[in-house]
Amino acid sequence: MTCWEILGIEPTRDPRQIEAAYEQQSKFATGEEAERLAEAYREALGREPQPRPEQVVSEPGAAIAEAAPVVDDTPLNASEQQVVREVVIQINALLNDSNRSRDPQIWKAILGEPPADQPNLRREIGHSLESRVRPMAENGTFPPPVVQFLGGWFEWHSLTEATNPTTSQDDQEAPAREQEAAEELPPQMVNFWPAVIGWIVGLAILAMLFGGMGGG
Repeated sequence: MTCWEILGIEPTRDPRQIEAAYEQQSKFATGEEAERLAEAYREALGREPQPRPEQVVSEPGAAIAEAAPVVDDTPLNASEQQVVREVVIQINALLNDSNRSRDPQIWKAILGEPPADQPNLRREIGHSLESRVRPMAENGTFPPPVVQFLGGWFEWHSLTEATNPTTSQDDQEAPAREQEAAEELPPQMVNFWPAVIGWIVGLAILAMLFGGMGGG
């Protein structure tokens, strides 16, 4: 894939368009995806991408760490409230489509579209959707990738923990129980009948041959 395909834009020399595409894609990228995006950014602009706003460097030479989230309790204005209503309408429509609601990319596209991705709007959208969406995520309506995204996006930590269960004690003890059951089984008896039947048939053939020779 070319750097433009990774960034999701047409080839351009406009650095603002490249930076905007990189910022949009990097919101949800982790691991190898983030590395590919950074490489595409370097190829397109010839320089390293800047750290995202929520990332800070504690001291020179230190690794980049995420800053503690700042809670903004400022009431939403009319424009922001309209954005929340529109997003909630889109999500309610998505929930009525069982196939599309199982695609994490569609959730990311709706919830991550600016300005709905701003912390104060995200929090309000989460409050509006929690009573309907969270129970569906908890009862297995959505696949794990969707549940994991929702848990991280809205900070519904119980969902994040549910998609990363630890190995239970029963799972750890299962191999030992299987081994004990195998040891308790009685040894299987070897079936000698085929050999016995073959031996009898062989004796009968020999008797017939020798009997024929004696009669001659």
